[in-house]
Amino acid sequence: MRADDAPENETGPARRVVVPAGRGAAVEIRCGQTIRVVNTSGTQVVDLWAHARDDPREYLGLSQCREVLQRIHFRKGDVLSTNRYRACLTVLDDTSGIDHDTLIAPCRAETYLNVGLPVTHRSCTANHAQALPRWPAADPPQPWNLFMTAEVGPGGEIVYKRPPFLPAMYVELRAEMDLTLVVSSCPDDHYPTNGGDGSPQDFEILVAP
Repeated sequence: MRADDAPENETGPARRVVVPAGRGAAVEIRCGQTIRVVNTSGTQVVDLWAHARDDPREYLGLSQCREVLQRIHFRKGDVLSTNRYRACLTVLDDTSGIDHDTLIAPCRAETYLNVGLPVTHRSCTANHAQALPRWPAADPPQPWNLFMTAEVGPGGEIVYKRPPFLPAMYVELRAEMDLTLVVSSCPDDHYPTNGGDGSPQDFEILVAP
């Protein structure tokens, strides 16, 4: 699904994109525009990728961000880097109180097959491929897993937790280059990271001119 049909207007109201539960979308963003990712239900994990519009092989690089920022979680005011160390996004605001995960791979068909679910189960990897067909590889980059809590314990263990159930919580970002933003309403219904009942939900993106 592509969600860039609405005309871009430098002085008009924010563009609103609703991403259906378990599905993905690609949204074209201009440098300087503000992006608000709104967790409408307060329970939904959102896999987020940001690709340079002129060359999708340059993208929000999670390992580069961790290196430059010298921590595994991003905070208000942080400037996030691409895999080529260029400024990509700035974190303007975050009402969630969550340390959004930067470590866990996007789910894929084999994720669900390995826990006894059908290989036809929807996945964030498939959502990325459908939203960005010009991506030149079989696997997407590491996503920024918004609203996903995967705490790292003192022994290095990872503990998954559900979102805190704050309907309409959001993360607000500013684009520092022209981007194709790819997002996925994670369809995971096995691990304790999505919602109170383990089912995916819609979320929305507001793009301010």
